[in-house]
Amino acid sequence: MDIASIRKEYSLKSLDINDVNQDPLTQFHAWFQEAMQSDVLEVNAMTLSTMGLNGFPHGRVVLLKELDHGFVFFTNYTSQKGQELEANPNASLTFFWPELERQVRIEGVVNKIDPKESDEYFFSRPEGSQIGAWTSPQSQVISSREELEINLKKMEEKFAQESLTRPPHWGGYRLAPVSIEFWQGRPSRLHDRLKYEKKGEAWVISRLAP
Repeated sequence: MDIASIRKEYSLKSLDINDVNQDPLTQFHAWFQEAMQSDVLEVNAMTLSTMGLNGFPHGRVVLLKELDHGFVFFTNYTSQKGQELEANPNASLTFFWPELERQVRIEGVVNKIDPKESDEYFFSRPEGSQIGAWTSPQSQVISSREELEINLKKMEEKFAQESLTRPPHWGGYRLAPVSIEFWQGRPSRLHDRLKYEKKGEAWVISRLAP
């Protein structure tokens, strides 16, 4: 397998500092809409990177579920990422949309969202997903798949007798950005990179070398 020879020439679009919105969230909205219209696979999938308690960075793919003044995602608060965010709320997100030859990198500070917001999203999920949030001790070592199946059966029996509620250990986070970089693939690896950085209440845009 000759991995070194794998390459793709990027040539779809360009990215000029004079053409982007001065607000990076507005610019992200525009790119996200283009990605949706281009039928990008898992358009809201993003790599969440946190600083591990062992000193190593940890990344995993999560799903963007709301975009307002920040980037909202949901998970188990006691999971590995939940524990890491509790210890260090600084994190990053990475979107990659190969169909458009685009990448967006975001750095910011993560905080839990209001419990009412978490409730609203939780009860919009399929019932199986709601029960699943009670079933899985996310990131913990388990003996086998059977342990999960046993937990699931117990939860199904429990909630056949009582109303479903949101687990206290499950809910949403919002990453408030302090920097956002937009990357557009270009020929000969001379890609376009524009970085927004928060300076007080203003955003400063710079072009970075590829």
